[in-house]
Order: sequence, then structure tokens, then C-alpha cells
Amino acid sequence: MSILLNEKTKVLIQGITGRMAQFHAKEMMDYGTNVVAGVTPGKGGAVVEGVPVFNTVKDAVEATGAEASLVFVPPPFAADSIMEAADAGIRYCVCITDGIPAQDMMRVKRYMKRYRAENRMVLTGPNCAGTISPGKSFLGIMPPHIYMEGPVGIVGRSGTLGYEAASQLAELGIGVSTSVGIGGDPINGSSFRDILELFEHDAQTEVIALIGEIGGPQEAEAAEYIRDHMTKPVVAYVAGLTAPKGRTMGHAGAIISAFGESASEKVEILSAAGVTVAEHPSAIGETIASVM
Repeated sequence: MSILLNEKTKVLIQGITGRMAQFHAKEMMDYGTNVVAGVTPGKGGAVVEGVPVFNTVKDAVEATGAEASLVFVPPPFAADSIMEAADAGIRYCVCITDGIPAQDMMRVKRYMKRYRAENRMVLTGPNCAGTISPGKSFLGIMPPHIYMEGPVGIVGRSGTLGYEAASQLAELGIGVSTSVGIGGDPINGSSFRDILELFEHDAQTEVIALIGEIGGPQEAEAAEYIRDHMTKPVVAYVAGLTAPKGRTMGHAGAIISAFGESASEKVEILSAAGVTVAEHPSAIGETIASVM
């Protein structure tokens, strides 16, 4: 079992005619992802890597039955593309785009609330590496060969630290059920809590790795959910122990502005909730192995 996608999930790629989108579309298809359509306004009728291109998401969904979307659209237009996917009936959307204005994402969040929770599209990102269920399918830009299939669920704000966790686990002979990048922007589609809930109900996932970083309240909210609702062990690593207050570090969301947003405070909050915290990035794999 996997969360969010599997080998049967029909995928469309918004912005597929772009250079980077074409590169990653081929990577995804070579891995086995069921890419059935692409969308670029004004380029309907074209074919990219054997995939038909449509002018709108609605047309692509009606023609192919696509149910998941990967957004490779430039920042000025990405928010509109996410909302278009929601209106077309897409169930899961991954937005790779970096640099979307926070005001645009506020508009997206408000827009999606017009749908009932049970009918609302699940969004991860923006500014994320994507999602992979090893051996089945992936939507994103991660190197799929480093992921083994197994019982560890990974959720993180940092794509590269997610790769590092998967690589360390593979060296220890431990695999991953699904790895989800939620993105490093201040306003994103899904929180740690949202993904933790999915992992809690996933039969294949036995342990969860949470990769956090400075800035924002998400790790504290996750700690509260873990303490009150999680039955599975959670291991965390929080990046940015030496980051100075008030300075953006890496991701747009990685800036300490309030209590509970520094790495040390997040470590304290997570530890108090029963989470096992890895002290260094090089210890993520062995710390996960120690709780299995």
C-alpha cells in the first residue's frame, strides 16, 4: 500500500512543453509512472515524449481520466494552474514551482476551501521535490534510484534532506513506503500533520521520518498531533540549529520570527511529544533503524 499515488494513478503534467518538464517527464515514465497527458495552453494537439498535450486540464481529464497533476508552470502563472487542476477534478496535485508569491498561495488556499473537505484536491508544495512511492510511481524531481521499497514513511520540507534520509536507509537495507515533500515555502498546500495522518492509517508504513527546519509553526503542530493521535514511532531531524534569528536560510519559509520557530525549540517540542530526534543529518538513518 502507498499514500497519495500508486502504479495505476493516471498523471498529467502541467507545463509539459518546458525543457525541465520534458526532462523529468521522461524520468517519471522510465520509472513506471503512468503519465497520460500534458497541458500547455495554446499547444493542444502536440505530443511530448509520446504524451498528448491539451490546452486545458479539463480537456485532459475528460480525454484521459487523469487524477493527479504535476505543476511545472512558471511562478507568475502557477497559482492559476493549481486552481485550474482543482476545478477539473484532479484529486492530487504536486507543485514543483519555486518562487510563487505568498499572496498567490493565500489566494489558492482560500479558493480550495470552496470545495467540501471530502472533494477537495490534496496539494503538496509549492517549492517541493515531489512524492514517490518506491517501485510504483513518482511525481517530481527526486532521483528515484536511491529509494528502496519498504516500511518507512518520509515527510519533509527539504527535498535534499529527504534524499539523504532515503539514501542512508538504503545503505542499511531499509526501504521507504512513500516519501512526501511538502515544500519549504511559508504557505503550502499540505502540512506535516496532514501527511502524518495519512501515514498513521497506511498499513505498509511502520515508522515515520519527519524532516523539519527552522521557521513556521508546522513542527509544533505536528508534535501536538503525534502526542495525541500517533501510534507509530516518529523520528525527526530539524535543520538549522546554528541559524541566526531574523535571517532567511535557504527556503523562503526558513526564517525564525517567533518562539517555537528555532531548530532548538522545535527539537525540544518534538522530544516532549515522544519523538526520537536525530542530532545530526548523518544520523537520520541509524536513528530510524534504532526504533524499528
